[in-house]
Amino acid sequence: MKLPDPAPRVDAGLLVLRLALGVILLIHGIWKVKHGVAWISGPLSALGLPSALAYGAYVGEVLAPVLLIFGLWPRASALVIAFHMFSAIVLARRGDIGKINPMSGGWSIELEALLIFAAIAIALAGAGRYRLSPMRRGVSL
Repeated sequence: MKLPDPAPRVDAGLLVLRLALGVILLIHGIWKVKHGVAWISGPLSALGLPSALAYGAYVGEVLAPVLLIFGLWPRASALVIAFHMFSAIVLARRGDIGKINPMSGGWSIELEALLIFAAIAIALAGAGRYRLSPMRRGVSL
């Protein structure tokens, strides 16, 4: 007996992806709200960048994830998150890019890479139907 193919649930899948990415980053952001971002000044100054850029962590790990969770400006929020994660790799994990984690056998920056690619997928696909922001001219922003 052949079972019927289930209908695709693209909008539900995009909601799950948005919630997962948003919540994971928001937890990091809550930690930074409680403990501050002063420690980021060291890696920034090592690259010759101003320490004030450390406050961008609040944009990438608090504001953009909250907007993404609610589906407000999801494409822009996802691009901010992708840029933020790329910046995090450059600042804190660039030495690990070509390394394998000896404990798991996985890529040392696989979590960061997964978060970047999830954000890019949302930036390309949009939020789906389940969001607070209305569609404008058939395209979610």
